[in-house]
Amino acid sequence: FNNGEGKCVLLESIRDKDVYILSDVSNDSITYRLRGIAHHMGPDEHFMDIVRILSAECGHASKRTLIMPYLYSSRQDRKESRESLDCATSLQWLVSMGVDEIVTCDVHNKGVMNAVPTTPFENMYLTDTMLTDLLIKEDIFAFENIICISPDEGAMKRARFFSEVLDNASMGAFYKYRSQKIEDGNGKIREHRFLGNSEDLVGKIAIVTDDMIDTGGSILDTARQLKELGVEKVYLLATFAFFSRGIDKFNEYYDKGYFEKVYSTNLVYVPDEIKQQPWFEIVDCSKNIAYVINELNYGRSIGEVIKGRDAVLTKVRSLRNNRGVK
Repeated sequence: FNNGEGKCVLLESIRDKDVYILSDVSNDSITYRLRGIAHHMGPDEHFMDIVRILSAECGHASKRTLIMPYLYSSRQDRKESRESLDCATSLQWLVSMGVDEIVTCDVHNKGVMNAVPTTPFENMYLTDTMLTDLLIKEDIFAFENIICISPDEGAMKRARFFSEVLDNASMGAFYKYRSQKIEDGNGKIREHRFLGNSEDLVGKIAIVTDDMIDTGGSILDTARQLKELGVEKVYLLATFAFFSRGIDKFNEYYDKGYFEKVYSTNLVYVPDEIKQQPWFEIVDCSKNIAYVINELNYGRSIGEVIKGRDAVLTKVRSLRNNRGVK
């Protein structure tokens, strides 16, 4: 409606059927007329559309599975003072309205599933798809030249996983200290420096990995410092790329040679303008989502795609063997 309210209408019977709700809550390309002005939908509005679907369904479905690749409010996952705990609250709301199972990808904090401990909560990792895409497209199979980098302490486990998969390649991390004062939606970074011996970086191919790129400030600063410390090439990998402050700085840093490529999935909306950039590679994960829906539909286990570790090890070994690399 023109005042911003909305409704959901089901156009066919769903009685005793399995309902799958797919939602990209970060898709700001969807618009509606708000008081006559084109308004881009935000996460809150997408979430309310999910609630509206559940309200319209009214308990008639046999099972309700919510597939939300980027989990709504997953960045507001903990409570440190008098602040909201949005992720836990939203999960409990969804379950109270009848959601039987939740499928998400690379959630910011796996601990949020404790908010709904009796509801199946599946967290998919797309590491095998992203990593093999990078190795094939960039023809990187000399793992002794790779160093896996965490841009902050929060991504250490991810970098270690990459290291193990890549035949125990070197790894390193940056320390990031943010101000407690929030400015323009973020705490200002007071200190961001490499932890370790910079001599280990010289001549290496660095793979910087994180769960998301928001403004890009941290990951771009990581790329710049790595190049200044002697790294030969820098590749940036993130499951979700939002580019919430545009891509001007990415273009600037790419032109300066601070990084080679950004690899990210199509699990969230990526504008065509970004897809067409010479430094951006989109990793198609549509089949991963389709596979999960198919297996759930037939009542089969999705453990293999959820874990991912065995799959990526098998793929990487196969790729190396095909190229004669032991």
